[in-house]
Amino acid sequence: MVLQKAQSSTPQMLASSSLSMSQDLTMPTQNQSDPLRKRTRDLAWKIAPTLLISFKYAWAGLYYAFITQRNFRIHTIIGTLAISLGVFLHLKPVEIAVICLTSGLVMALELLNTAIESVVDLTVKQSYHDLAKIAKDCAAGAVLVSAMTAVFVAGSLLLPPLFALIQSAVQ
Repeated sequence: MVLQKAQSSTPQMLASSSLSMSQDLTMPTQNQSDPLRKRTRDLAWKIAPTLLISFKYAWAGLYYAFITQRNFRIHTIIGTLAISLGVFLHLKPVEIAVICLTSGLVMALELLNTAIESVVDLTVKQSYHDLAKIAKDCAAGAVLVSAMTAVFVAGSLLLPPLFALIQSAVQ
């Protein structure tokens, strides 16, 4: 039934369908005739027919992470502040680019962490498994390493001119 729906859908139909956070993200059941299961994500496994649809899915992922993941919001705000401070302090373009890259890396790893946690939760359902814990902890550790690196990089680039600005304002 899912395959028949997928084959009968046209790219125009897919393009006109809207992604919203209200879509059912529950796990599929073995009984496909289950009336409680919404059928809004039947085509989620299909490759996006156009580049525009691919970008739409990517933005949906960013939106989901920003709305649901506190740490993603924190990384976004801190990265924006670090870049803004770099512009305010008149850092060289390459130094601002380095801050942008490290901030972007942290945010990308936070997105991957969210994806890994979702897939692990989907797989183990409501049960505990040591390997699930290891996968989630390692993904979180990757975010931590990248965040510490970003703090070190931003600190080494921002603190010297910031201290110089404060000293000149005090004198």
